Amino acid sequence: MIPVIVTLAVVAVLVATLVSLYNRLVRGRGAVDNAWAQIDVQLKRRHDLVPNLVETVKGYAAHERATLEAVVTARSRAIGAQGPAEQAAAENMLSGALKSLFAVAEAHPALKASGNFAELQQELATTENRIAYSRQYYNDTVLTYNNAIQTVPANIVAGMTGFTPREYFRAPGEERGPVQVGF
Repeated sequence: MIPVIVTLAVVAVLVATLVSLYNRLVRGRGAVDNAWAQIDVQLKRRHDLVPNLVETVKGYAAHERATLEAVVTARSRAIGAQGPAEQAAAENMLSGALKSLFAVAEAHPALKASGNFAELQQELATTENRIAYSRQYYNDTVLTYNNAIQTVPANIVAGMTGFTPREYFRAPGEERGPVQVGF
């Protein structure tokens, strides 16, 4: 009778451990999804600011059509991007287009002096800081999750239940620092 009780106790401990590991992995995956949603919220805020900037610049520098179109095109690509790698590349392209837009503003003193433009620039700078924080938080969460699914014994549970590593949000190319917004 004792061997049966010991066997049942060992099986119960093993099942409880597996359930605990599985639940920890589910919480980790949920945290990664939540962190990505936070990035998405901040990027949407950024994308919503771009048309206002374009319209403001258009009022002062309508002859800068190519720059304005580049910003609009980059914004469209950023909105349609899927996944961290594609999103990072699209956001990098949008950042470059915005740099060109701010260079246009530098060449037009009336635009630079516009209160509306200054306010939009400040909002964009604040949003860029929020995006940077959200990216860092996302990448930290991905690190924790990826470590959890790759360490023993959780890797066994992760492999059996379909948990896969998540991708980091990396800035492509040389642009690894924060976006510089010129005032």
